[in-house]
Amino acid sequence: MTTFPDLQRLTLVFPPGVEARLLELLLEQEPPLPGFTVLAGEGHGADFATASVREQVRGRVARRMLLMVLPAERIEKLIALLRAGLPNPHVTWWVEPVSAFGRLA
Repeated sequence: MTTFPDLQRLTLVFPPGVEARLLELLLEQEPPLPGFTVLAGEGHGADFATASVREQVRGRVARRMLLMVLPAERIEKLIALLRAGLPNPHVTWWVEPVSAFGRLA
């Protein structure tokens, strides 16, 4: 097992409508960011003020989740860039430590 004490996982949760702009901002970074994964999901909660009628009836809203592992020193600057380029109150983020990272082959 290889350990990387300075790696962290950045998770972003966002509405599908901002995905194109978010990916554009991420893919423009120099040096390039490491790879990331985007998943489709559904958000559950108490605030449905901006949900569509369909989402209100279903009781959940469409969301995307982006997962990326990167060195900790890049996260603060990346979050600042996203705040400036994509100011949206429906984009949520958090950071978690990565205790090990690697490939199977």
